Amino acid sequence: MNLIGLSRRRFLGAGSGIAAATALVGFGAGQASAVTGTWSDPESTNGWRLLEKAPGFVIEGSGQVVSLAEGDAATILLYVARRFHYEIDSLRAGDVHGWTVDRKVTEPYESNYLSGSAIAIRPVWYPVGAKGNLYPNELIVIRDILAELDGVVAWGGDFKKPKESHFEIVLKPGHPRLKGVARKISGTTNDGAGTIDAFDPIRRNAARAFERRTS
Repeated sequence: MNLIGLSRRRFLGAGSGIAAATALVGFGAGQASAVTGTWSDPESTNGWRLLEKAPGFVIEGSGQVVSLAEGDAATILLYVARRFHYEIDSLRAGDVHGWTVDRKVTEPYESNYLSGSAIAIRPVWYPVGAKGNLYPNELIVIRDILAELDGVVAWGGDFKKPKESHFEIVLKPGHPRLKGVARKISGTTNDGAGTIDAFDPIRRNAARAFERRTS
């Protein structure tokens, strides 16, 4: 599912009578835009229902807690966060944001936090509109994660209006591929994140091939 071309019919901003503020701040290689609107739809852009509450889950190895939709979404997004922690940089307090009740969004894809089907890892470091702030070795790990999850997760760094901290589920609840990927990565504590070598030539080739197919 490509979120780049999503309609903004459900994204209410200044044009629909809701106050919006605009600011441009330079971040690294890009410009970060803070255009605030209010999300009014009962579903987020990926087709998940908005939640009134969501349980907290511990990200293995980090001790950090993030609130997510229960089930397959939590299994998969926790895996993303776990691999970030083990393979990119240790997660600290406040680094990972998940479900929220705050309906203020700067881009429609941020509505996915409201349904607990997306996470932001260090959103202050990697805000909306900023691009090119990850090192090449970090990008290799991210590409490996995306390939392993077989397109079930999209990365905000690939969006037209990027947000490199953003990872979201792109399939609707109950989709067979969503369930299949969740089953595949379940119980990978001992032979999954933390033991994977994203720089292995075979994995690198697979990640490059996946990126070409999905770009």
